[in-house]
Order: sequence, then C-alpha cells, then structure tokens
Amino acid sequence: MRDAETRVLNAIDEAETVNLLAETVRVPSITGSDAESELQHHLARLLTEAGLEVDVWKLDLDDLRRREGFPGGEAPRTEGYGLVGVTGGEGVPALALQGHVDVVPTGDLAKWEGSDPFAARVCGDVLHGRGACDMKAGLAANLAVVRAIRRAGVKLARPLAVHCVVSEEDGGLGAFGTLARGHTAEAAVITEPTSGAVVTANAGALTFRLEIAGRAAHGGARLEGVNAVEVFWPVFEAIRRLEAERNRDVPAVFGDLSLPYPIEVGTVRAGDWASTVPDLLVAEGRLGVRLDEDPAEARAAFEEAVLSLAHPWLREHPPVVTWPGGQFASGRLPAGHPLLGEVRRAVADTGGAAPAEAAAPYGSDLRLYAAGGIPTLHYGPGDVRYAHAPREQVELREVREVTRALALLAVRRCGAY
Repeated sequence: MRDAETRVLNAIDEAETVNLLAETVRVPSITGSDAESELQHHLARLLTEAGLEVDVWKLDLDDLRRREGFPGGEAPRTEGYGLVGVTGGEGVPALALQGHVDVVPTGDLAKWEGSDPFAARVCGDVLHGRGACDMKAGLAANLAVVRAIRRAGVKLARPLAVHCVVSEEDGGLGAFGTLARGHTAEAAVITEPTSGAVVTANAGALTFRLEIAGRAAHGGARLEGVNAVEVFWPVFEAIRRLEAERNRDVPAVFGDLSLPYPIEVGTVRAGDWASTVPDLLVAEGRLGVRLDEDPAEARAAFEEAVLSLAHPWLREHPPVVTWPGGQFASGRLPAGHPLLGEVRRAVADTGGAAPAEAAAPYGSDLRLYAAGGIPTLHYGPGDVRYAHAPREQVELREVREVTRALALLAVRRCGAY
C-alpha cells in the first residue's frame, strides 16, 4: 500500500467507532419522529468536527411531494432534515458514502432481550439494539472513515461526500431531497447490511392497499350477510399464485435466494363489532418489483390478479386497489462499472476475502441514486435477517472490517496524498 493508505488505516480508532455506533443507536430515531431530526443535527456536528464542509437544511416537504418521481411515504411527518458533508478537493465528489438515520418501530417490547431496544447493549463482540444492523453500523463506518482521514493528516485530490438521509424506511424522501438539492457524486456506496457481499442490484417494493367489501348482518343471522374476511381469502390465494408466477425465472445475480420478489400482506383489519358480520376488510402489503421492471407494469399485474377472480361476490363487488406509502422501483449498478472491482480490491487488500456479488429482494435508496445518474451499490456491516427484528444486532467484527475497506476505497478513489 501507499503511505497515505497505510496512514489512514492506522488512524481508524476502533473503540471510538463502537462508541459512535452505540451513541447513534441510543437515539430512538424512528421514521418521522423528532428523534430523527435530533440525530441529523448531532451527525452534522460530528461531520463539522471532522473537518467537512457541512450542508444541513430543512426539507421543503410540500415541494418534494409535488415533484415528479416523489417516492411516497408512510410515516406521518411534519419535518425532515437533509445532511451532506464534503471534504476538500476539486470538482464533483469522487465518492459518496450514504446511510439513513431512521429506524422502524420496536414492535412488542416483551420480545426484546433486555428492557430497552435503544440501550445499545454489547455482549461479547455483538451490539444489540433497534437500528444496530439497519443501518447505524453503516453510518458509524462512514463517520469513522472521514475521522480517520482527518486524523491521519491526509489530503484528498477529489472530494469525498457523506450523505445522511431520513425516511429511507418508508420510501426514500431523504435521498430524494438530497439529490433534488443538487448533491451528487461520481459513484456511491450505501452502507446497508450486506452480510459480507457486495449488493449491486435490488428489487423494488410497492405498498398496496386492498378494500374488500362484505355485507353486514347480525351475527345471529350471519347467513343474511357476507363476511368480508371469507371473501378476502380467494384474493389472498390469488396473491400467492401471482407471487409464485413472478418468481419463476430470476436473474442469476440473486444466487440461491428462493424468493427475490416477495408479495406480502402485512396488515389486515376487519369488523367493528363482535356480533356483526364484517362488511369491510382493509389489507395493506408490499409488492416486489422485478429488476428493470416498470413499476406501472408491476401494479397492473397485481391489479389484474386480484380483480379477475371467478368469484360471484367479487365479480359484483371487486376489490378496491390503491397504492399509498412507499413506492420503491428496482435499481442496479451499470454492468461493468469499475466500482464493483474497486470495492472487492479494497476488501481483499485489508485482509478480507473478495466479496461475492449479490442482489437484494428489498427496495432501498440505491434506485434513487441510480435514477439520478450516480452508479451505486451496497456494502456494509450486518446481516439483513436481523433488520426490523426484536433480535436486531450487528457483529462488531463486521463494523471493523467494513470501515477499513471503505477507508481504503475512499482514499484510492479520491486520490489521497
């Protein structure tokens, strides 16, 4: 390695990085909450202390919602902040490291080990807590890279940018607003959890809402009514058939992933009285979008599947389908782009095995950056199977390894001296 590269790697403070991760996990930055804004301002101070030129701004929510390509949203929101830090250097940043500050709600607290999901509990070499994996470990790695560069006294010929965004979990408003403000880069790495792989493509996910009509009647005379729950069952079966059909032939980049384009019903609500036949069922869920598929085509396939059932009641009372909430298109790194090889070499040169290329079955900010002309991939600490779960955790070994690889990538791509 060149001298500048070695100096930066030696300047990484692993204990400081773990403390930073714990510090961010302890901020309960649930999507749309005040704590989400609190964490953005805290990170802005840290980026300023690391010597970056910092842009922190209040998102104009009304303006962004009117813009073409607005990615949707699900969480109630009255404010949001954008945050970008840029090192010195000439021209467009050669690399952006991006991470989202928001986390999903905790769910049933009784299912968490320990009393507080935001306690950042460390057991051995594992840190537990909501957001530890998705994706505050990635945020901590990004911050550790710019801290190490400053501590090493290394200068960059081309700028390095750090993007911290809100609202990724419910659509990508923060990334959308960051790009709309004019922040860009020649390439970007989103440090989402990738289990040691490099994710160069991901499927999309569209939030749908179904309204299934029934006919109310007294429970004691239920044959006079039509139970919306029973009517929903053939709709649910049609959704499962559509899922199987859409997952028959999948690109090789998904490897042995058995269900790259899942369709799931996440919430079901029906009825308002125990002794009344329910006359309305409302179901909400997510529809997986195939790689390179127009989201409009995915919506059309779903609507055809649930509206063309040979069911007497549903023919006369078809489901009402709407598309609220997050609308994630698919996205991918352009074939042959050098960023994939650069990340692999950085991992190998810091002592790791060259990571496999993979694709993810979920939506992310990758598709917004790709649509904005920024070649982007995922590489970050954590196993996505722990994301959104009451056992959420991240191995600190992965945080250390990813931080070193990202630091080497940054100094090589930006030209350290």
